[in-house]
Amino acid sequence: MSSQITGAQSLVRSLEAAGADVVFGIPGGAILPAYDPLYDAEHLRHILVRHEQGAGHAAEGYAQATGRVGVCIATSGPGATNLVTPIADAYMDSVPLVAITGQVPSGAIGTDAFQEADICGITLPITKHNFLVASADDIPRTIAEAFHLASTGRPGPVLVDLPKDILQATTSVLPADVWPPTLCLPGYRPVTRPHGKQIREAARMISAARRPVLYVGGGVLKARAAAELRTLAELTGIPVVTTLMARGAFPDSHPQHLGMPGMHGSVAAVTALQKSDLLIALGARFDDRVTGRLSSFAPKAAVIHADIDPAEIGKNRVADVPIVGDCREVIADLVAALQGEPRADLAGWWRQIDGWRRTYPLGYDLPTDGSVAPQYVIERLGRIAGPEALYVAGVGQHQMWAAQFISYEHPYTWLNSGGLGTMGYAVPAAMGAKVGRPEATVWAIDGDGCFQMTNQELATCALEGIPIKVAIINNGSLGMVRQWQTLFYDQRYSNTDLGTRPDGAGTSAGPGVGAASSAPRGARRVPDFVRLAEALGCVGMRCESLDEVDATIDKAMAIDDAPVVVDFVVHRDAMVWPMVAAGASNDEIRIARDIAPDFDYEEA
Repeated sequence: MSSQITGAQSLVRSLEAAGADVVFGIPGGAILPAYDPLYDAEHLRHILVRHEQGAGHAAEGYAQATGRVGVCIATSGPGATNLVTPIADAYMDSVPLVAITGQVPSGAIGTDAFQEADICGITLPITKHNFLVASADDIPRTIAEAFHLASTGRPGPVLVDLPKDILQATTSVLPADVWPPTLCLPGYRPVTRPHGKQIREAARMISAARRPVLYVGGGVLKARAAAELRTLAELTGIPVVTTLMARGAFPDSHPQHLGMPGMHGSVAAVTALQKSDLLIALGARFDDRVTGRLSSFAPKAAVIHADIDPAEIGKNRVADVPIVGDCREVIADLVAALQGEPRADLAGWWRQIDGWRRTYPLGYDLPTDGSVAPQYVIERLGRIAGPEALYVAGVGQHQMWAAQFISYEHPYTWLNSGGLGTMGYAVPAAMGAKVGRPEATVWAIDGDGCFQMTNQELATCALEGIPIKVAIINNGSLGMVRQWQTLFYDQRYSNTDLGTRPDGAGTSAGPGVGAASSAPRGARRVPDFVRLAEALGCVGMRCESLDEVDATIDKAMAIDDAPVVVDFVVHRDAMVWPMVAAGASNDEIRIARDIAPDFDYEEA
């Protein structure tokens, strides 16, 4: 007589067989049958988070730090819908994620049963694929397919929805007997090997170009192709720009690296793209934050566009040479093809670029009132923690400063929410990254706005022994929104003061109706981040002066047995520069509010 197990037992064993070693989740009614065998799992650690959004972002952080598939679990209804934001985030940033959700019993689907939500329908536009499991016999194959889909081709999130009766049913299909099961994914055949003819044409164009730029996106990191990229760059001598999602794919210290392009990119990177005659786009998607006004982006450049997702090629910018394939294989083939081509003379191009770099380096001014420059805090944090640490940013001004003023020398040391721009990402993602890379120092760089969205996961960190470090860049405001209000809304600071520091009272109310009501009341810190950190089981610190910054960071670095939260109280009105306004041409880049670069440009 064959052995029988429940669908829930099959789920846990299948996750273990697929290689999962940790899952982040919260139990609830529909998913509860799965939590009973989890209690006995020897090779699968479950981390009980405080909110399902935290589970999803933690799974993302784990995946981004390790390259493995992250797994999160939630119950039906509100548990599942709380995963929507991290699922969408993973979809936009191509993060391999498997989300397991409970569902009401099969017979109740469609009846508006208690805690029912059509999570497959809800997530259809933001998942690579999703499954509603109809039989306990199908669980091993479904989990195997989910992991395969999430981690191959262009990585992304896959959702597996499990009705409660399916988890409770018995099955004789044992994962140990059938693993790996036969996958049934008709039509799913991602192309990894590039076409040789396209490679040869790309190599010819690269050799003939006078002003080429390697435009490197996050796909290079997904393909684990950092070493190949460096070989290509050094072989050709072509300047390199790395997008927000590709920071660390090419060392910041390398002389060919121009920095980050885009809305808050370096002048050299933005201008090199604009003036180029050839863009070699590798795993990049011509995002609006990079291109600015698309019609004026790199107007004289031919385009070689390599991406594993054929839907990205030609989506925003027509490619003269489209190459579908895995970036690691594409770059390796380009290197081989270029060995037989003459190297282009780029001396004139580099003279132009070096002039821009000398004249318009990234920098900032220290406030004249003695307050702390946020850029200085982040720069010193990067110097003291070093290039081996992992830096996980929230979204906003602090994210841009972290991308600009920390030197990234290694891949997978920079984690952030790029495409979706999710406030609240940093703390749970840092938690997941630390679980995946326990030997590494992990700093979450967060804003006082972002931090208040998901800081409850610090309780998870304290209880589970996950000693992350959090730097709150506290300007008392929703900083990036305030910057836009300063630049584009006549300094009418409508509902951007957070009251997280005593100097917030009455300082930001701009002119106009309702201005007084938009400012926080009183001179208290609400919340007091140091006391909040301590209440959540962490070590809390505060730094309010420039001469305390290094000592405070050193003190935080010395603590390895508990999470640490540092409240850096910084200058309220610091802005992120350079900047290209939304919808503007990259030619309109500004290095300060009313200052545009004065380019002395000649055709190279």
